[in-house]
Amino acid sequence: MDLTAVVNTDDPAVGLRAVGALHRLAEQVEAAHVALAREQGWSWEQIGDALGVSRQSVHAKYGK
Repeated sequence: MDLTAVVNTDDPAVGLRAVGALHRLAEQVEAAHVALAREQGWSWEQIGDALGVSRQSVHAKYGK
């Protein structure tokens, strides 16, 4: 099914599955780029600013 079909579907199950997949993908992309930023010496504040969140929240999520 193409993206247009998912957006225009009348079936909530299809749309909600797509939303779940997008959330999982976004989390994976975020985690990879937070790790890359840290490897390149970015501060938690810089990462938080780039993500539009506080440094505390990004550190709590990825600072393990």
